[in-house]
Amino acid sequence: MSVSNSPFAVLHGEWIKIRTVRSTLLSLAVAVVASVGLGILNGSSVRSALDAKSDMVRPDFDPINSGFVGVQFGQLALIAFGVLLVCSEYTSGTVRAALGAVPGRGLLYAGKITVAALVALAVAAVTVLIAFVATQRALGPYGVTLGQGESVRAVVGAPLYLALLCLLAVGVGMMLRSSALALTVMFVFVFVLSPVASSVPGLREVARYLPDQAGAQIMKVGAQADPVVGPVAGLLILLAWTVAALAGGYAVLARRDA
Repeated sequence: MSVSNSPFAVLHGEWIKIRTVRSTLLSLAVAVVASVGLGILNGSSVRSALDAKSDMVRPDFDPINSGFVGVQFGQLALIAFGVLLVCSEYTSGTVRAALGAVPGRGLLYAGKITVAALVALAVAAVTVLIAFVATQRALGPYGVTLGQGESVRAVVGAPLYLALLCLLAVGVGMMLRSSALALTVMFVFVFVLSPVASSVPGLREVARYLPDQAGAQIMKVGAQADPVVGPVAGLLILLAWTVAALAGGYAVLARRDA
């Protein structure tokens, strides 16, 4: 077994793992398909409701916000990508070989984080742009073009939000070392606990500082935007959560055996 302390060799090795592990590739593909497909479906249904002057349409409807409905579901797949990137090695037992090939655990972990960030950001940037444009086309006369209002800020910021959420999942996955457990924790937190907390009056003030709630402000405009946590502040809050999770992951990696 060759041993390497070269950062470039570590990055290359992590890139090869992503390309050869089907679950990680599948999660990235699902992120694109789900975001675009659900965005188009939402845009079409909202257009029909607006044409019919239905009461089902939110009074604070804004086409820019509608452009990210699909992305909010597609983020599930990027969370899964972050978890599987680290947990799949523990499941298969190949983590021992990885640790043997890269003696410095910090270097190995940094390589995973770097590759995860770059891949997630690239996939998210393409996905967000396609999903936003496709959703606006589906909205027809009710849609907006890229550049109107705060759409540029939202389209540029959304990939940063998704990439940070993916890295948060990397940290959680490294701490728990179980794909099933880490995915359950992340999915329940983002799609159950966080929405419930934000809808309960007594918890609403706290919920706005949760990572997903705060980070998502970068995509929201108008009445749906949080008056307390702005888009930049929200992204910084998510960044703080992500750094904490990654630090926790490193602490576990450094202290526990494979």
